[in-house]
Amino acid sequence: MRVALFFPALLGGGVERVMVNLAAGFVRKGLDVDMVMGKAEGPLLSDVPSQVRIVDLGVVRMHRALPGLVRYLREERPHALLSALDHSNVVALWARAIARVPTRVAVSIHCDTSQVVEQAHSLRDRFVRTWTRPFYRRAVAVIAVSQGVAEDLVRHTGVPREKVRVIYNPVVTPELFLRAELDPAHPWFFPGAPPVILGVGRLAKPKDFATLIRAFARVRQVLPARLLILGEGEERSSLERLVQEMGLDGEVALPGFVGNPFSFMKRAAVFALSSRWEGLGNVLIEALALGTPVVATDCPSGPAEILEGGKWGRLVPMGDDAALAEAIVATLAEPRQLQAAQERMRERFGLDAVVEQYLDVLGLR
Repeated sequence: MRVALFFPALLGGGVERVMVNLAAGFVRKGLDVDMVMGKAEGPLLSDVPSQVRIVDLGVVRMHRALPGLVRYLREERPHALLSALDHSNVVALWARAIARVPTRVAVSIHCDTSQVVEQAHSLRDRFVRTWTRPFYRRAVAVIAVSQGVAEDLVRHTGVPREKVRVIYNPVVTPELFLRAELDPAHPWFFPGAPPVILGVGRLAKPKDFATLIRAFARVRQVLPARLLILGEGEERSSLERLVQEMGLDGEVALPGFVGNPFSFMKRAAVFALSSRWEGLGNVLIEALALGTPVVATDCPSGPAEILEGGKWGRLVPMGDDAALAEAIVATLAEPRQLQAAQERMRERFGLDAVVEQYLDVLGLR
């Protein structure tokens, strides 16, 4: 059987990494796998398994991918197609209708629809609830990556709840542990060095790294530590100014996008998530699976689900740097005893278990 994964490109985000992991999981199940992208580019291209065929439609804007995807569906007739992100989802369902093929199309939602509307920078995003509603009803399933995303989707789009299936992301993979063993090649990780607090994500407003930097300034008043934030984005200049204004030069580093954040996660003293919203929060799962204590904001929709209400790590209010600092200091003071958390992450977010759920939804058994 052939399964196709459809999305814009392999940029360095969590959605793209999920698609790479799914592709690897499908290959392990003996399926033929195509990655159909608007533009086959991005830093995660090198992570795609060699058995996966890359189909480059050669477009940047996804609505322009429609003719190419119709042609692909008619020529290859995959048994199933899974898409990710609203604009790709609509194109996938539209293409299937035009191609008139029996391909089963499932779409996946990776963030709260209400947040897309609230933070909209375009008319398309502002009216996402309107233009996605008629298309999503045509999917064999609408896959939400958390219960929170599912509830938000039903509440704000009117998609029937029975059409929505919650499947957590396949985050815990064999490659995660292999890559975590590699040397991060950063001077802050050596015996006897101050503990490193780590944040990972796009340097954008939803991740609210400004609050993490302010919290770190409070932590430094109590004990020596360093803050490392991996990622790139439009907020870089404002975050760098904040670091300078708070006199934290030399104690905070923003080295940009890192292809292997897992080696940093494994060696960090605390992983901190300061987001104002998430779809799930893959980085929390990765850090816990690698045995690193975590602290997270109780934002919609994923952290509380991952941490099961605070069982596996501290939850703090959004935007509260004092509470975040207090949680980080308390976590640093505790000995690491995370074997139960590691096992729980493998159980809920392991690749094989998640792929089995996708096989059911996509009819690939």
